[in-house]
Order: sequence, then C-alpha cells, then structure tokens
Amino acid sequence: MTWHPPSKPVGPYRAGMREGFAQWRGWDYTDVVDVRDDWCIDDAWHWFLTATFEGEQHAVAFATRTPSTDVDGPWPGIPRAAWRSSLDHGGYVEAVERTREAIARGDVYQANICRILQAEWPDGASLRGLARALRDHHPAPYAGLLDVPAGPGLPDGLGVVSASPELFLARDGTLLRTAPIKGTAPTAAAMLAKDEAENLMIVDLMRNDLARICMPGSVRVSRLFDIEEHPGLVHLVSEVEGRLASDADAWPSISTLLPAGSVSGAPKSSALRIIRALEGRDRGLYCGVLGVASGGVATLAVGIRCFVRRGPWLEFGVGAGITWGSDPEGEWRETELKADRLLAVAAIADVPS
Repeated sequence: MTWHPPSKPVGPYRAGMREGFAQWRGWDYTDVVDVRDDWCIDDAWHWFLTATFEGEQHAVAFATRTPSTDVDGPWPGIPRAAWRSSLDHGGYVEAVERTREAIARGDVYQANICRILQAEWPDGASLRGLARALRDHHPAPYAGLLDVPAGPGLPDGLGVVSASPELFLARDGTLLRTAPIKGTAPTAAAMLAKDEAENLMIVDLMRNDLARICMPGSVRVSRLFDIEEHPGLVHLVSEVEGRLASDADAWPSISTLLPAGSVSGAPKSSALRIIRALEGRDRGLYCGVLGVASGGVATLAVGIRCFVRRGPWLEFGVGAGITWGSDPEGEWRETELKADRLLAVAAIADVPS
C-alpha cells in the first residue's frame, strides 16, 4: 500500500520532495519531506530515526512507503587487508586490561570497549550494492538501508547499511520492548559463565532505564538467556518490556534511554567515562540507533554490524563487553569473530553491467 502524504504542510521541504531512500523490514521509503535534528516527531509521516552513540539525533520523514524491492547497485568490494583499526591488537588488549583495573577499583561493573575499522570508499560504489551483498550473504533481523544525500539539515548526508541482530526498542502504543544482546560465541557450547553474568548486568540496567519512563510496576523481564543463532556465531539474548507512563512526549522520553546499555555498560555513566578515555575517537552511528517510527509504532535497532559512510570513508565497528572475568586476548578474538564474516561479505566484488 502506498502512503499518501496528508495535506498539512510540515518541515522545510513542503514545497517539494527531496531525494533519499530507505529500506527497513520489508518496506521501501521514498520522497523525503522533512529532516529534523531531534526526535520531536509527529505521526503524519514515516520517520527514519537515527542517533549516534554520542547522542546526535536525526529524523528523516518519508512521504511514501511501498513493499520492498530488490535493491541493486554497483559494489566493487573492499579487500580485507584494506581495513585499518582505531585500536590495533596491542591497543585493544591494553584497553581491556585497563577496564579490568577500573572494575577492580569498583568504578564500574562492566564496560563495552569498541574499535572502529575504516577503509576508503571504493570508486563507483553504492550503498545499495553493499546492501544487496549483505541481503544475499548475511541476512539479519534488522537489515536496512538509509541513503540521504547532503542537503539542508544534513550537511554531510546520512548513509548506513545495517545487518544488526539487536533490538533497541519496539514500540506499539504504550508497550515498549527491548532485547539486549550480551554474550557471543562461535557455538552455544562455547558460551562461558561470564557471558550470563554480563547479560544479567545489562538486563538489570535496561530494567532501570525503562523504569524511568514506564508506569510503576509494569517493567518485567519476559525472556532471559535465550540463545539466538546468527550467521557464523550465536548470541545470548534477553528481553525486557514495560508500559510507557505517558505518550504525550513519547519520543523525547524514549531518547533519554540512549545509548543502549548493551553497548555502553553498567553503571552507564561510569562506563561512558571509561569508553571516552580508552577508545580514542567517537563511535558515530556505530552503537547508536536506527529504525522506523510511524503512528505510535516503531522498531529501532542498535547500530551494530553496520557499515556507515562518513565522507570518503566506510566504517565498521566491533566491540566486546568487559567484565572482571574477561580474558583480554579472548575479547580481542571476539571482536575478530564479529568482524570476519561481514568484512568477507564486503570484500565480494559484484559490479552489475
């Protein structure tokens, strides 16, 4: 079904549509009619929401929604050797060790330490071509694409291809649901006791986060320690839900949950201080949030397993949750496990004629 925009004018693009395209969970979105730098949105449009890990928000309104088509475009591939990491092996292992020292001091219980892989954007490439490669070789629950060129409200544009496995927030009216991932291994049998401890800490954090904006007594854990299989690995996933206290200011309230607990740590404020001190650069859309909201219904994913275009670069982030029981070399291997399959997909050259 095609969504026909209402007659009321909104936003700076009411005089005409703007170029842009998004794809999300079975739908294509076209005809950009508004761009905002916060989540103060209305229900008149289909909004693609993004937020960086550092808190910069954007909302892009699309007037038209149609069933998804097969996206296509050139993708010349990026060789695995072309990627450079913000933290090399030695730097990442040292960051894990310093996080364990902070845990021993009682500064934090758990912190997610990440590194950003960066490669030059290939000549003649398109985000749609990369999205096609991921669709064909790495299906994901929250696969999606957002490609909006630079223009008013977006001086640098927005370009991201998602293969995220993690739900940040599903909203259906007042019902809110989050499904944090904590615990990663090649197989279910390879999960460690540390993985359950790490997951439980984040579940408790998300319970507290939701309790700030939900009706008293409505927050509950609906799933705990479920094993989910994804291409090349398994995750430990739990689920927390609650009832929004009021939908009058729903999106500003929901934005107070940023960043996601699973990609920050517990306590969140302490974890964020450690992350800023150890990682050496911003994360941007990696570990942020992306997804679609319209009419009080939304599905937003955590921005992991995502390729983000930033100027002349393509970036891909990986990380691991660090607890006292972490082995620094093991955490490095976990980041390699998370990256290997997706970087292998990105290396597949496929340039349509």
